[in-house]
Amino acid sequence: MGYLMKINLVTLFSQFFETPFACGVLSGALKKEKLQVNFINPRIFTNDVHQTVDDRPFGGGDGMVMKVEPLMKAIESLGDQKGHVVVLSPSGRPFTSKVAKEYIELSKPLTLICGRYSGIDQRFIAEYCDEELSVGDYILSGGEPAALCVIDSLARLLPGVLGNEMSAEEDSFFSQYLECPTFTRPREILNMDVPDVLFSGDHAKIIEFQKKVSLIRTFLKRPDLLLATDKEPLEMAKKWAKTLSENQKKTLGILEINNE
Repeated sequence: MGYLMKINLVTLFSQFFETPFACGVLSGALKKEKLQVNFINPRIFTNDVHQTVDDRPFGGGDGMVMKVEPLMKAIESLGDQKGHVVVLSPSGRPFTSKVAKEYIELSKPLTLICGRYSGIDQRFIAEYCDEELSVGDYILSGGEPAALCVIDSLARLLPGVLGNEMSAEEDSFFSQYLECPTFTRPREILNMDVPDVLFSGDHAKIIEFQKKVSLIRTFLKRPDLLLATDKEPLEMAKKWAKTLSENQKKTLGILEINNE
């Protein structure tokens, strides 16, 4: 069967994942037994008739706070299968492809805690969580959408999940830069023509072309991804881009090159 990634999802809303897990890459990863997901609902670890998992915050304020006890018991129920415990939180380190690869290489289960309401009692996080993780600088209704992003990203990296093993490596961010645009039939549409080099059959030239476009697109759209060592190849790519027509730049998504 090969490598199997085990993920524990501590969530009040397991139904949130039903449709995503039944589609596409995630469905394939589960069916191929490359990915295993275990749902744990903190409500089952409550003792009152209402299965209360939240309470009013000390000091006042809007919303409710998830209680320590149900979450604590949920984690402890996993025993040595809790692995690396992560709480989805805007306070966490940013989730990137690099972090995804770290998780794949853990060789132990990954437990994702999905908060709700106005957050989780900090004492639980301090005692039971190995780290906090953020999928972006924005607010969500709960940790479930963030957890789904993480799981989808991980599934793509699992050996045997994608039809083409090179697909994940060629994606944007995997190799630092934004990827070169892709095209399909017809060759010409909307007054834009696919670059001739992609029909040349010369694999080396195609790769060189794609690297140049990738550098330029990264410079224009996500310059924060570039390193100091990229200066020389970037200058060469910028010089090359200036030889293109406005229509060619539009086709490649690098029309803004004249604005730098």
